[in-house]
Amino acid sequence: MAELLSIKEASQWASEYLEKNVTTSNISYLIQYGRIKKIGDNGSTQVIKEELIDYYKDQKKSRQEEWKEQLGEDLNWALSFEQYKEAETTKHVHRLHPYKGKFIPQLVEYFLDNHTDKFKKEIYFKPGDIVYDPFSGSGTTMVQACELGIHAVGNDVSAFNALIGNCKVTKYNLVDVQTEINRISKALKLFLADHKTLEFEDRLLKELYVFNNKYFPVPEYKYKVKRKEIDEKTYGAEKEKEFLPAFNNLVKEYKIKLRQDKEDSFLDKWYTQHIRDEIRFVFDEIKKIKNTNTKKIVSIILSRTIRSCRATTHADLATLLEPITATYYCSKHGKICKPLFSILKWWETYSKDTVKRLAQYDKLRKDTFHNCLTGDSRSIDLLDGLKKINPDFAKLVEKQKIKGIFSSPPYVGLIDYHEQHAYAYDLFGFERKDELEIGPLFKGQGREAKQSYIQGLSDVLNNAKKYLVDDYDIFLVANDKYNMYPTIAENAGMKIVNQFKRPVLNRTEKDKGAYAEIIFHLKSK
Repeated sequence: MAELLSIKEASQWASEYLEKNVTTSNISYLIQYGRIKKIGDNGSTQVIKEELIDYYKDQKKSRQEEWKEQLGEDLNWALSFEQYKEAETTKHVHRLHPYKGKFIPQLVEYFLDNHTDKFKKEIYFKPGDIVYDPFSGSGTTMVQACELGIHAVGNDVSAFNALIGNCKVTKYNLVDVQTEINRISKALKLFLADHKTLEFEDRLLKELYVFNNKYFPVPEYKYKVKRKEIDEKTYGAEKEKEFLPAFNNLVKEYKIKLRQDKEDSFLDKWYTQHIRDEIRFVFDEIKKIKNTNTKKIVSIILSRTIRSCRATTHADLATLLEPITATYYCSKHGKICKPLFSILKWWETYSKDTVKRLAQYDKLRKDTFHNCLTGDSRSIDLLDGLKKINPDFAKLVEKQKIKGIFSSPPYVGLIDYHEQHAYAYDLFGFERKDELEIGPLFKGQGREAKQSYIQGLSDVLNNAKKYLVDDYDIFLVANDKYNMYPTIAENAGMKIVNQFKRPVLNRTEKDKGAYAEIIFHLKSK
C-alpha cells in the first residue's frame, strides 16, 4: 500500500530529506505541473511519498556540489544569491520593463555597498562617490547606486535603453501619473465600447474554459504527459485542430480582423489589427500629457503593455518565430491558448504595478545625481553630455571625478539589443544604432567578431579613463569563454587584480545547465 502524505506532511518530509526549507507552495507547484500525482480533492489533497522520493533523489546532492564539480571549486556560491526569491531580484523599479541580459540588483549591491567578507576584502565605493556604467542597459547600476547614496552616470548606444534607465531613477509626481493613467484608461474603455473586441474575447475565453477543462484537466493532464502516458505533440495538435472551427465561427460572427493589410514594420507584422488600433489610440492620448516626466513613464507602461501583446505563442515570447493569429496548443501551459485581441487587461495591470513600484522606490532612494546618456561609449564626451541635461552633476564629475565602473558589457554574438525592443523603436520613432553595438548578434562569434569586440571594449575603457580618479576600481561582469579580457585589460593599460566567479542560476526557462560568469576587477597598471 502506497504511503500518502498531506501537502503539509510532504513539505516537512522534503525539508528534512533535503536539509533545506521546502514550503507547502513548493509541493503544490509539483502537483500543478504534473511532477507528482494529486490524490483526493482540494482541502484534503495528498501525494504519494514514493513519488516524492523519486523526484527529490536526484536533488539530494546539492546544486552547489554539482556545479562546483562541473565549473570548479573557485565558484563563489555566495554570489549566486539563491536565497532571494524572484520578487526580490526584480524588486521595485527593476521590473518596470522587460530586458534581456540584465544582472540582478543584489550583484551590484554586493560590490557597491560598504560590507566586506572573505571574498570582498575591501570597500570600493562609499556614499557620495560617483560610479559609471558605460553599458547601462536597463539601468540596474544607476538604480542601486541611487539606493546606496552613490551618484551614477549611465550611457547606452540604444536610445530606448537610456529611456528605460532614466525612467527608473526619475522622481515623479505620482498623483499626476495616476491622474493621467486614469484619464487614458477611461478613454480606452470608451474607445472599446464602440467595438466588439472585448465581447468576442469574453465569448472565446468561456468556450476555451469548457474545452480545456474537458481535454486538459489540471493537474492530471500534465502528470500523464510527464509519464509519457500521453504523446503531447500528437494530442495537442489533434485538439488544436478540433477547437479551430469554434474559433473561426466567433471570428466571423464578430468580424475580427486578424492581420493588418501590410507587414512593413514590426508593429504591422506582430500585432492583430484590433491591438494595433488600440496602441495607436493610447499613444495619441499619451501625446496630450503636459508633464514631460509623466509622459515618459506612461510611455514605458505602454511599451511594456505592447510587448506582452505581440501575436506569438506563450512559449516563444523571447524568440518570436511566426505571428500567431488563431488558437493554438500551448506547450508552456498544457492547454489550448489564444493570442490577445485587446491591450486593456495588460495596460491596467502594468499601470497599477508601475505606480506601486515607483512608490516603493521613492521611499528607498537617496538624494543623488543619476543620468543615463545616449551615445557610443567608445567616444562619448560625458562632461559635455551631462552639461546639457544636468549642469550641476557635470560640475561634480569634473571636480570629483568618477570612482569606478560597474558594468555588464554585451557578450559577443549573443543578443540583438536593438531588435529585442523593435516594437518600441517603431512606436516612438527612435533612431536605431545597430551598427554601433559592440559584439552584436549579427556579427556572430567568429575570429573577426572577437577582434572587433576586443577593440570595442578596449576603446570604451580608454575613453572612460579620462573621467576616473587615479586609484579607480572597475568591475566588468562577463562570461569570458574566449579569454578576451586579459587582452582588453592590456590594451587599456590596466591589470586584472581579481576575479570573482559566480554561478548564474535560472538564466532562462529552457536552459538550466551549470553556468558561471566572472566579475573582473581591473585597476590601473
